[in-house]
Amino acid sequence: MADERDTARDTAHDLERDPELPGLLLRTERDALLPLLRSAGDSDFALRTACPGWTVRHVLAHCGSVLNRVVESRFEPDVFSPECNDRDIAERAGWTNAQVVDELEQGMAEAGAAIAKAGGVLDGVALGEWIHAGDVREAWGLEGAYRGDGLPHALRLLAPFARRRKTPLLIARLEDGGELTIGTEQEGRAPGRYRGDGATLIRLYADRPLVGTRYELEGVKESELSVF
Repeated sequence: MADERDTARDTAHDLERDPELPGLLLRTERDALLPLLRSAGDSDFALRTACPGWTVRHVLAHCGSVLNRVVESRFEPDVFSPECNDRDIAERAGWTNAQVVDELEQGMAEAGAAIAKAGGVLDGVALGEWIHAGDVREAWGLEGAYRGDGLPHALRLLAPFARRRKTPLLIARLEDGGELTIGTEQEGRAPGRYRGDGATLIRLYADRPLVGTRYELEGVKESELSVF
């Protein structure tokens, strides 16, 4: 067990925060997602997503508003709470879908610098925005939900973010390449183990539907991994 924990600590050290990574993830996803959004019809924005009560439009309005807050440093006491999210979405109720997408595109381009300066406390914003892009793809029945060119960046963000959230230590052996150590060591508890692909690992930590996935999880429960 000691060897496992030494390896976990060494791997965690290798994955220390890269301040440029959140911006890179956002820009990578912007380049992939925006063409899909620009070519979608109004009915596509009304489809329901994996986020309870939210349509695609709600998800996009939420994402754009959060990034706008980050860029402008507007953080009310209840920022990022469900109530704040609902207010932000309601404020955009009269916007066209194109306006919602415009705000999102601008935020994905500009928020990286502000997140980098925040010292890590806002890194989860970039990860959450990328996951929501996966929610949109999933709602539209497109391939690549929680995958694509941004997946390696998202996994690198997930590891330190999960440590901040103090999820149990997990050693993930990814079928699509590499090993990742996530979470925080807990006294008297051996690391959990995961074997599967990177997209399914993201689903586990983001509490997204797992229907149709295939993975092995030992020593930790799915409910212990959620970071949002």
